[in-house]
Amino acid sequence: MCRNIKTLFNFEPPATDDEVHDAALQFVRKLSGSTKPSKRNEHAFHHAVEAIAAAARELIDSLETTQGPRNREEEAAKAKARSSLRFA
Repeated sequence: MCRNIKTLFNFEPPATDDEVHDAALQFVRKLSGSTKPSKRNEHAFHHAVEAIAAAARELIDSLETTQGPRNREEEAAKAKARSSLRFA
């Protein structure tokens, strides 16, 4: 659905509030079909982003796993390798 929304759970260091907010923003943009809301819809748009970011943060903070945390650089390298194979 939203290719720009990345997995934020179980990373070291943990996801920042900015990363959670950015994921929520991408989700709302996808649902609404616009990247910048009209003045009339601006309040609803920003309210939705904040509500989804709060719910996402609550989810990430409450999830548990037995796996060790993933390394951001390793995951980025894997994604880059998959991308180069896909678009080669």
